[in-house]
Amino acid sequence: MPKPLSPDLRRRVLETVAEGLSYREAAERFRVSVSSIVKWRKLECEQGHPGRRPMGGDTRSWKIEAERDAVLGILNENPGFTLAELRRALEARGLAFGRGPIRNFLKRRGIAVRKRGRPLRRKPPARMG
Repeated sequence: MPKPLSPDLRRRVLETVAEGLSYREAAERFRVSVSSIVKWRKLECEQGHPGRRPMGGDTRSWKIEAERDAVLGILNENPGFTLAELRRALEARGLAFGRGPIRNFLKRRGIAVRKRGRPLRRKPPARMG
């Protein structure tokens, strides 16, 4: 993942644009994209500075966190559920989540679920000889 450009470069580019240089000319001079300058200008207008925004991290856990009571309620009713069974139970209630968000939700709370479904009873192998 690329690193954000320095605040100093952002400031110099925006100062040059404020002095009258076009976005395209400033982009060529500083070897940045025109779209970057547009975004920095927008940030400067909104925040007062063209600072960096946070990169990476969890941006979607709020969706499953909003349904915390439903997820924990299902687990209280059926403590032996596997991840797949929990996912199916949530889908039956109209809540669709992937395995990853469910697993992370449970991990944040220190809740362990069974990894495999109920074992099948198998016949022992026939003895030879």
